[in-house]
Amino acid sequence: MDKIKIKDLEVYCNHGVYKEENVLGQKFLVSATLYTDTRLAGITDDLTKSINYGTICHKITQFLKEHTYQLIETAAEQLARFLLLEVKNLEKISIEIKKPWAPVGLPINTVSVEIERKWHTAFIALGSNMGDKEGYISQAIERLEEQEDCEVVKRSDLIVTAPYGVTEQDEFLNGCLELRTLRYPLELLKLLNTIEKEANRERKIHWGPRTLDLDIIFYDDLVMDSEKLTIPHVDMKNRDFVLQPLTQIAAHKRHPIFGKTVAEMLRELKEQ
Repeated sequence: MDKIKIKDLEVYCNHGVYKEENVLGQKFLVSATLYTDTRLAGITDDLTKSINYGTICHKITQFLKEHTYQLIETAAEQLARFLLLEVKNLEKISIEIKKPWAPVGLPINTVSVEIERKWHTAFIALGSNMGDKEGYISQAIERLEEQEDCEVVKRSDLIVTAPYGVTEQDEFLNGCLELRTLRYPLELLKLLNTIEKEANRERKIHWGPRTLDLDIIFYDDLVMDSEKLTIPHVDMKNRDFVLQPLTQIAAHKRHPIFGKTVAEMLRELKEQ
């Protein structure tokens, strides 16, 4: 991805642990690398097809002057979030905030924090087999769309499927969606669990009936296995009710471990 770089922008603002820093203020140096596609701007010589670095400098200055944080870690985090939400075509950003006059009681040039943040793509499976099934799923999608740091990009049709695991229960309504998000995997999981609870989801029986089920199937090309979350979803390749709607919106998405596309996994499952 192409980069636009801003180096050592001087901003006088009020961030620091000590009261004097918050009241009197001090100089900070901000550097940012903006990741975007400059191809069209390069071909057309049209600034509107790129990101205006002058505008970004003013946005950085205004944000840091209007907010006060004790930690430069927080200043960097919130500034990155602000710019990713605010600036069109900005896919990823690297920010370094330097503090030249850090009060450490020793000769020092600068102290700095550097972070990298980006938009992520997650694929979420949705299911319900209790009550107003379509209503619960629609409510979940609306709740995701309400989040400032989430954007529903695509959604599949909803399909009726037989229950999986525990078969003595009502049929399910299932679907999938593509989500663009700034949240990290466990942060996204927490949001999904909150939405499930709002739909009165109860976890009494494994694979049992539920008002709403939201599962992270893919998150970028991440492979993770923790006590709380496994990505890609560990059983997705055996689930027609996941692969079928997912094929509608991401047929060519490749499993980062098996190397097979969603369409290939669905075809193999049907052949079995």
